[in-house]
Parts: sequence; C-alpha cells; structure tokens
Amino acid sequence: MRHQTLDQLHAVAEVKTARPIMSRTQRLARWAELLEREPTRLLTALTGTEYRGRAERDVMRGDGSPISVALEDPILHGEGLKDDSYGEAKRFFELTDYQLHEIVCYCHVGDVMQASRAALSVRDVLD
Repeated sequence: MRHQTLDQLHAVAEVKTARPIMSRTQRLARWAELLEREPTRLLTALTGTEYRGRAERDVMRGDGSPISVALEDPILHGEGLKDDSYGEAKRFFELTDYQLHEIVCYCHVGDVMQASRAALSVRDVLD
C-alpha cells in the first residue's frame, strides 16, 4: 500500500470528506455572511420574477447576482448548490417564490443592488 498526502490524492482523484449536511438555517446564514463580506459590492437583480411562469422563472439567472455569490462559495457548492439559477436557489435554500423574490427581484432595487441589501433580505427569511 502506497501512502499519499491529501494534496497528492486531490491531483489524481476527487476527494470527498464526510461531514454533516448544513441545515436550511445554516445555509441561509452562510449566504448572508458571504454577502456581508463585501457590503458595497454591486449585484445584478433579476427582472420580473413575479411575472414569469414557473419554468421560465426557474432558469432565470444573472451574472453577479446574489445567487452567484452563494455559488462562488466552495462550502455552499460542496453542500449541493448546483448553479446560480432562481430555481436552484429556491430548492437549495428551501425558499418560497415570495421569499426569493424579496431577495433577488429588481422591483425593489432597480437593475443593481448592494450586497448589504441582499444580505438583509436573506436575514429577514431567518427571522
């Protein structure tokens, strides 16, 4: 048997470590914390989420959206966040359309929002 370091194994294989799955509250808190790290960062809002049919709404996404911030995080990505679409965020964070609309929709903020505003909306879901 040949012994290798974890770094050596990463070079030749995908290494998964066993760890507890985060709760909904932990995932949402992590998302809010990520947004709060750069409070003045400008993020793209999604346009008209409340006017789209479910299928169209579920595939909506925007470069630099609050959902993109979550996807950039290796921890949330490792927990199972697959992409930065509206539907995936709704599934992963266990949000209603109303809750996610409050976080990402342009009707509250215009085309862009500060990350601090998105973080407050995520924290509102936790209350």
